[in-house]
Amino acid sequence: MKGNLMGLDDKIENKANDLKGKAKEGVGKATNDDALERQGKKDQAKSSLKDAKENVKDAFS
Repeated sequence: MKGNLMGLDDKIENKANDLKGKAKEGVGKATNDDALERQGKKDQAKSSLKDAKENVKDAFS
């Protein structure tokens, strides 16, 4: 049970980071701030990788 809760916490954190990345990307586009837009895309990519890792862990649990 504890492992499932840890996985859920990680998934929630990953989703929050993904949303934060989307917000950064959107603000970067709206303000023509290329660096902020890139940072947002980077945050989203990291979140996607962490999600994939969690999915693999879930598959073997």
